[in-house]
Amino acid sequence: MGNKTRIQKMTILSMFIAIELIMAMTPIGYLSLGAISITTMHIPVIFAGILLGPSEGAILGFVFGMTSFLKATFAPTITSFCFSPFYSVGDIHGNFWSLLIAFGPRILLGYLSGLLYTTFKKAKKNSFIAESIVAIGMTLLHTLMVMGMIWFFFGQVYANVTGLAVSTVIITVITSNGILEMIVAGIIIPTMMRVLRPVLDKLELGK
Repeated sequence: MGNKTRIQKMTILSMFIAIELIMAMTPIGYLSLGAISITTMHIPVIFAGILLGPSEGAILGFVFGMTSFLKATFAPTITSFCFSPFYSVGDIHGNFWSLLIAFGPRILLGYLSGLLYTTFKKAKKNSFIAESIVAIGMTLLHTLMVMGMIWFFFGQVYANVTGLAVSTVIITVITSNGILEMIVAGIIIPTMMRVLRPVLDKLELGK
């Protein structure tokens, strides 16, 4: 990779980070509905993985995780203990596993998005189909990773706080806002790639 391409990637990554931070500070990024949270924060992460590669996707995933951690710490909801070790109310408090939940799935989201798209490119798959599969598949995987880790590390506490079993919440998330998040990602990401394709080709990105 030449210096010019490296600088271009750093510039675009910086733009993605700025977008992610702006989304986190507005209702666009997070919408809490009791025990369930609807988010669009995963979209720039997947987009960055596809456009820039696994490493850059992972970096943006870290930013996603950081905003989740900070939001859970300074603007907590009833389930914030799942994402911040500094959340504590009575006998309910977060711990080390909270950090793993906040950061792990989000970093993997960006890294695996880039890795999967690279695999599709090497197999010479249709780019629109590849982008749609990555966007939808990684959105679903992200939901399953987050909720699965909550169930594994905080299952009983989560049930006590929300009055709902984690398995019930997982099913609800996947069949309601999870489907919405997958549809939105599956439409926005391939569409943006089509719109930006002339510019991306000149920059030799996302091919």
